[in-house]
Amino acid sequence: MTTYNMLIAPDFSPERFAGWHMFNTLIQKRAELNMHLNTPTSHAEQQELLNTGDIHVIYANPFDAAALIREQGYRAIARPIGKSDEMVIAASVNSDINSLEDLTRGATVAMANNRDVKLIGLRLLEAVDLEEADLNWEVTETYQAAARQVIKGDAQAAFFLSEIFHSFSRLTKTQLTVLIESDLADISHVLLIKNDLANGPALTDAILNFHNDDDGKEALTELGMPQGFEAMSEEDAEFMLDLMETLMD
Repeated sequence: MTTYNMLIAPDFSPERFAGWHMFNTLIQKRAELNMHLNTPTSHAEQQELLNTGDIHVIYANPFDAAALIREQGYRAIARPIGKSDEMVIAASVNSDINSLEDLTRGATVAMANNRDVKLIGLRLLEAVDLEEADLNWEVTETYQAAARQVIKGDAQAAFFLSEIFHSFSRLTKTQLTVLIESDLADISHVLLIKNDLANGPALTDAILNFHNDDDGKEALTELGMPQGFEAMSEEDAEFMLDLMETLMD
């Protein structure tokens, strides 16, 4: 039997790791196929897998989804219900930065290598007349490392994926001040499959019906997606990609 490869974007919270393995195990049973799970720990590792491996299924962030759909032969089949990609800009509670207005040109901003988060964050900073070139950028391996940079005073602020920020320990969050959190709603991670994937219909059906039984619900809860996935049409995908392009303009 052919073995397919599924790749999960590296920007999920560490506590979701077990959930993805549960998800992959159930997908294999329900769609009757062999699936190898790839969980890169950085964007660079993800890109290496995409460049060298034969990846058939991807849980992609919306920025990467644009190139994967328009240039690399993937199509969107589903997205998590009620789980949009929002971001947080935070500073240290021990700093003089209590609002976006307190961020000044020359400030250092720490963040993991996530272009979606950066795009949204830069849009939010337009309100205080700050552009990308006005700031120094410290790219960290993880969002946890970005938080440490801010707490130690090595960066004045950090950009975070909201889900990861809210998953931080209480101790970490008490040392950070939220300056702003986005509320876009229309941008989310998406499940993509290769256009020529023979098992595409069975795979799609299995994913969209995860929420209909206890095992599926358990996996979805572990993933922080208790409502499951909804089908995503080509039109839905194009709308989201157009929105991403608007953010980039």
